[in-house]
Amino acid sequence: MNDGNGEMTINDKPVFEAELTPYRSLGMKGFKVFFLIAGLMSFVHIFVFTIMGAWPVVFFFGLDYLLLFGAFWLNYRAARAREEISVSRTDVRVRKFTPAGAMTELNFNPFWARFDIARHQEIGIVSMNLSDRRRATDIGMFLNRDDRESFATAFSRALATVKRR
Repeated sequence: MNDGNGEMTINDKPVFEAELTPYRSLGMKGFKVFFLIAGLMSFVHIFVFTIMGAWPVVFFFGLDYLLLFGAFWLNYRAARAREEISVSRTDVRVRKFTPAGAMTELNFNPFWARFDIARHQEIGIVSMNLSDRRRATDIGMFLNRDDRESFATAFSRALATVKRR
């Protein structure tokens, strides 16, 4: 049950909770090491071209380094997006957080909620949608193939469990 503020009460414990986050293969330590090496390589090239008298090239090495840093910054910023999904007997809650921190929340009645999975023969799951009669939302679009499969299995099982009770 909800207490009127949209919060679940003690009698309505979730049977399933998941926090979905984008996968990033390069951690913060790797990020620092990579940029240290890239910076050293740029510095060496800047030094060599300056000695050779081709000093205008120096600006391009600096620009390349800044563009590389900007691309990684945008990638890590996008990784701050996340989704929190919980299933209880009376509510299916989907909270989506943008990289900027803005949150949207959708609540579905678990008995009316429908979980649709679109599959491609070679790729696997290409999209997952949760819907009822009034609205729909996509779930886990940023997940990799294996994570989509494991989430879909667990979420489907939780939704079926709640509907049986």
